[in-house]
Amino acid sequence: MTVRMRHTVGQTGSRRSHHALTEPRLSTCSSCGSKHIRHQACSVCGIYRGRTVLDAKGKQERSLRRKQVKIRARGEAVAKTPKADKEETKKTVK
Repeated sequence: MTVRMRHTVGQTGSRRSHHALTEPRLSTCSSCGSKHIRHQACSVCGIYRGRTVLDAKGKQERSLRRKQVKIRARGEAVAKTPKADKEETKKTVK
């Protein structure tokens, strides 16, 4: 069996030269002005290249509902949103 040789700092640095991290390339949304990853739909408004491809508002509402269900399951009080108040008044009026 051979004896393992030490690696010099230069050899180690050369090997690690490809390990650098790069920041994501961000673009500004033309409709809402928020930053989003290039070639992907804006997560705030759901628009990509001038067309609506995601239902961003619906997605946010679903995630809020899921969070509220989890909070209720734990037995904690849920902070009501204005939209939830409107829905409850509609239910009681009918």
